[in-house]
Amino acid sequence: MSGLTCRCSMSEADTSQDPTCADLDRRLVLATQAGLPLHARPYHWLATELCVTPEQVMERINTMLEDGRIRRIGVLPNHYRLGYVANGMSVWDVPDEDVAEAGRQVGKLDIVSHCYQRPRYLPEWPYNLFAMVHGHSRTEVMDKVADVAQMLGERVRAHEILFSTRILKKSGMRIGG
Repeated sequence: MSGLTCRCSMSEADTSQDPTCADLDRRLVLATQAGLPLHARPYHWLATELCVTPEQVMERINTMLEDGRIRRIGVLPNHYRLGYVANGMSVWDVPDEDVAEAGRQVGKLDIVSHCYQRPRYLPEWPYNLFAMVHGHSRTEVMDKVADVAQMLGERVRAHEILFSTRILKKSGMRIGG
């Protein structure tokens, strides 16, 4: 692959006027859409792979973050590889006037990976607060959920744990090469 120099500046959000910059952006997205490499200096590794400088890689990623083409860069742990093989979505029936505060409290807990509010579908589905809890066993998840129930106290009218039965591959939108 030949070396490619990106001539546009970080402040330019529209790369359509500079084809070398748009090409580098596309190559960066293709190289990272499955995740950053597990390397001590991932941007330097990408630069070597793409035949550009590490500064160019970081400049283009910053530009794409700033203009919204990349929403965020974060860690997505694989729970199963870490030994957390029991996954339980705890669902809670709390009064609607308490759900926002209860959600903030539950969402701050280290034992909860994500927490959100959803509409009820009465009479079949009374739950309006959802919180994912991971554990090494179903018993561990049940114990953690019991701790959440104790913390929420009388606000909880009912709750259940829905355990995962299979692993679904999670991925964001992908572009083709």
